[in-house]
Amino acid sequence: MPIDGNLLEILCCPVCKTPLNLLLPDKLEKLNSAIQGGGILFVDGKPVENALEEALITEDQKVIYPVEDSIPILLEHKGIGTTQLNDF
Repeated sequence: MPIDGNLLEILCCPVCKTPLNLLLPDKLEKLNSAIQGGGILFVDGKPVENALEEALITEDQKVIYPVEDSIPILLEHKGIGTTQLNDF
């Protein structure tokens, strides 16, 4: 079940406070492909082990936050820096 649009309007990055947007399907596919290839890390240095069904990205396109069961996981250590991804 996709994240509610009304909720999305009020969400922001817990670190930089910029608005969040849904990660578009093509970018989600690139992210999941990179996760499967290994080497993608959360901000805390732990590996991202499972593909994401849905995700949010900061407006500046620098940090991705997972969404699990329609619940955004907006914890600083669960962010995924986009600098790890090629051609993102």
